Amino acid sequence: MSASALPSPALPDTVTAARIGIGGPVGSGKTALIERLIPALQARGVDLAVVTNDLVTKEDAERLRRSGLIDPARVEAVEAGACPHTVIREDPTLNIAAGDDLEAKFPGLQLLIFESGGDNLASTFSLDLVDWWIFVIDVAGGDDIPRKRGPGVLRCDLLVINKVDLAPHVGVDLPGMLAEAARVRGAKPVAATNARSGEGVEAVADAICRAVLFAP
Repeated sequence: MSASALPSPALPDTVTAARIGIGGPVGSGKTALIERLIPALQARGVDLAVVTNDLVTKEDAERLRRSGLIDPARVEAVEAGACPHTVIREDPTLNIAAGDDLEAKFPGLQLLIFESGGDNLASTFSLDLVDWWIFVIDVAGGDDIPRKRGPGVLRCDLLVINKVDLAPHVGVDLPGMLAEAARVRGAKPVAATNARSGEGVEAVADAICRAVLFAP
């Protein structure tokens, strides 16, 4: 049989959604950022769903379900039951299953957002779970966080420094913190946000669309 007569490989019946992670310390503003990203991404025509992680509750999932921003059925909850690292890095099986369940429910889903439970600067995502991930820190945690060079700060695809409005109230040199973050991360991007007001969130949504969805 000639090469031109060889059968074409079968194409998959469905295209799986891109999967991104959002991690960071407790109280850094991960859920608040997601609440702002949902309408920003929907306005760009992105079909999305969310998987949250909490230690022994479903509180973040319930918060999103009650928000009115997204169909409650598009939010799944994972209870880690242990260190949050476990279910996003060491054994992400529960999160993978939750994502698969959402894709089965909503054909055409383009983006799955996995929110980690609140963790520390060592938190990272397994690339078996996500294609790209964000790490959120906030100015109230101190402007020395970038200088401490935790794996989350260094390895994430996008570092978000949140609650920038609080900088003058907590004695943080915001320009210095942003400069230090840029220095330790090299070419990797840094975004400054105030998730409560929405400041900087459009830039985060743009970064997701460019890097993960290959959209302008």
